[in-house]
Amino acid sequence: MSTIHVDVVSAEKLIFSGNAKFVALPGESGELGILKGHTPLITRIRPGSVRIEKEDGDEEFVFVAGGYLEVQPDCVTVLADTAIRGHDLDEAKAIEAKKRAEEAMQNRTGDFEIAQAQSELAIAAAQLAAIARFRLKK
Repeated sequence: MSTIHVDVVSAEKLIFSGNAKFVALPGESGELGILKGHTPLITRIRPGSVRIEKEDGDEEFVFVAGGYLEVQPDCVTVLADTAIRGHDLDEAKAIEAKKRAEEAMQNRTGDFEIAQAQSELAIAAAQLAAIARFRLKK
């Protein structure tokens, strides 16, 4: 099976760079699956898991808190706001972030404050879902 080069980059560092058979991630309008030769595409991505099926058949999971995806026929680039490798995810921190976001939702009054709290809640919930998904693959 042919491969496609994948780079997952956060604001801080390069998280993953290598060849893959397949990439799946949460696009703005739904789950995207990408193989070599995919139609060029640029889109926003939602918080969630990026699943990379590597050349050797192993899988790499990366949690992203949103960002952008660029697909070219031979290259996939994920530019993430925040990206954390699956094995580095901290469930206790994610649970605490979710609790803080839920409290913020109840205590906010302005539209901007409510939107910010909703965004934080969505990221925390997506991170917890990514942790659960990562555990199933271990």
